[in-house]
Amino acid sequence: MTIQTSFDGPRICFLGDSFTQGLGDPEFRGWVGRVLQAAAPAATAFNLGVRRDTSAQVRRRWRSEVEARTLPGADNRLVLSVGANDAMPADGAPGEGGAPRVAHEDTLANLAALLGEARALGLGALVVGPPPVGCGGAVHRERLRELVPAMAETCAALGVPFVDVTEALAADPVWTAEAAAGDGAHPGAGGYGRLAELVLAGGFREWVGAERSGSEGSGSESSGADLTLSALQGES
Repeated sequence: MTIQTSFDGPRICFLGDSFTQGLGDPEFRGWVGRVLQAAAPAATAFNLGVRRDTSAQVRRRWRSEVEARTLPGADNRLVLSVGANDAMPADGAPGEGGAPRVAHEDTLANLAALLGEARALGLGALVVGPPPVGCGGAVHRERLRELVPAMAETCAALGVPFVDVTEALAADPVWTAEAAAGDGAHPGAGGYGRLAELVLAGGFREWVGAERSGSEGSGSESSGADLTLSALQGES
């Protein structure tokens, strides 16, 4: 067993919904725990995922929760993942084709406002796109197909890295099978392992390892941080 003895890496808040929380993972690691283990073992991390939260709800709560977990002069970071709940039918809406909980234009406005506020606070940010919700049906997937490219454009305009995971997960047999066997939305260890792989391949490792001006930490990570595919998927 390897014991982590140094935590001189960045302080990272992971903000989002139940996918960020890792709901459904019997190992209680989710994708957040897996990417940290693989690429940022020296980070001080905070999982601020809340089940059923939309971008509007995350925007209302994020500042007080994140500010309580940052330190002056530290390498403070934010990973944001919203949108999956925004595209689900609003409570009381008729059928899966009812009005979404949050309109696309409002999701984009919430995203832009939150990232702008994070920059003003000196937080380095990265956005992970919304995973598909299987029980949301074809309508939910089509909504995400419209929303995700616009989210990517918003992030690009603000100079924030964006990791697109939606279509890859929708086509992934492990993710879809585990979600279907569970509550229809959340996968198990294997599905979260797939999501972690996408986040790592999408630039998280480079983002978390990059030094940021004005921070005390070097942002360097252990050379032994790489995990095998089986470990990411919860098979170790």
